[in-house]
Amino acid sequence: MSQQKKQWGAIIIMIALFAMIAFVTNLCSPMAVIVKNNFGASNVMAQIGNMGNFIAYLIMGIPAGMMIAKFGYKKTALIGLVVGIIGILIQWLSGHVGKESAFVVYLIGAFISGLTMCILNCVVNPMLNLLGGGGNKGNQLIQIGGVFNSAAAVAVYIIMGALIGDAAKASISDATPALMIALGIFVVAFLVILFTKIEEPEQAPVDLSLIKGAMKYRHFVLGTLGIFLYMCIEVGTPTYILQYLTAAPDAATPGLGMDASIVGQIVAVYWLMMLVGRFVGGAIGGKISSRLMITTVATISIILLAFGMFAPATSTVNVPGIDWANLSVISAEVPVGIFAFILVGLCTSVMWGGIFNMAVEGLGKYTAIASGIFMTMVFGCAVMVALQGWVADLTGNYLTSYWLVLASAAYILFYAQIGSRVSKK
Repeated sequence: MSQQKKQWGAIIIMIALFAMIAFVTNLCSPMAVIVKNNFGASNVMAQIGNMGNFIAYLIMGIPAGMMIAKFGYKKTALIGLVVGIIGILIQWLSGHVGKESAFVVYLIGAFISGLTMCILNCVVNPMLNLLGGGGNKGNQLIQIGGVFNSAAAVAVYIIMGALIGDAAKASISDATPALMIALGIFVVAFLVILFTKIEEPEQAPVDLSLIKGAMKYRHFVLGTLGIFLYMCIEVGTPTYILQYLTAAPDAATPGLGMDASIVGQIVAVYWLMMLVGRFVGGAIGGKISSRLMITTVATISIILLAFGMFAPATSTVNVPGIDWANLSVISAEVPVGIFAFILVGLCTSVMWGGIFNMAVEGLGKYTAIASGIFMTMVFGCAVMVALQGWVADLTGNYLTSYWLVLASAAYILFYAQIGSRVSKK
């Protein structure tokens, strides 16, 4: 019996964890709508959950790699799940304490959850490859995990949109069902992994001096900046679609005042675009170079973002969504520029893998530590999404904040064409 057949339970739970990474991470954007209205927060302060979640990557990226080296994948995953259970419970608790302390409690829970997401991200990809026996089968399992990751992102926007309902009246406690779903899967995952025998490869100790060696490679350093800015495109784009469509027309930063349940179903289409993009990227990735792929999607992203920013709001288009409660397809009228932003999801779907592949080219013994550094740079989401919120506050215009996203896409185009060229191996 093959390794894969013997450990089918572990494979399924790793794929479930892949999905949960997206589910818990993407809770932060809909929760920002609640935070903004429940506490009267600014656009910057509303994103503090995202900031807490992704700053955790800055703190935990390299330590997570060291934990794997010391304890192995299984024990590291179990530690991460325990931390995640604590984080989810604290976020749930924030909806059941006084309004004065709820904001701080929620932030603590988001930060702890971020530590878990970083740990699990460091575990899940290599674990799926290991359980698949490496090679094509291992890669296939990772691609399947990526599909479920995108599907979970779609689901969280739909679920949270339904739970929030009227954004002006929403509170953190309204998110309890979504938090309980995350908690339940974490508990089940812990039990399955605990009782599953996983044969792990021998781990070499992490030598921190390798960090200095990896940073001597120009194309790698520029690639880490690319990942930092990529997070602005992937997360910033749907986050401020959600804010713009749900914000009241008479708010300090005005929006369209649409119902949050409808908007959640519409924004979920962005993540559905990522799901489609990953299917396509996986199908053609073996035939097209990362440089060509990233050049293409970065160029298309720039065009879509520029169009979305300048298209007249009076020009509208019907965007489909799915009402899962009634199992029916809905349609909502939104500005055509917002639809262009949604289509950016097709482009972001393949950016992470392409940038990573180009950045680690020729690194040799530095590749492992480079992966940890990459995970650390995910904290770019905390910086860039908050910065985008600051621009929206400063200008009183959500669409103006997308200049930051467009600039990030322009850098990725530069990296694909020039910055990724390997000067030494």
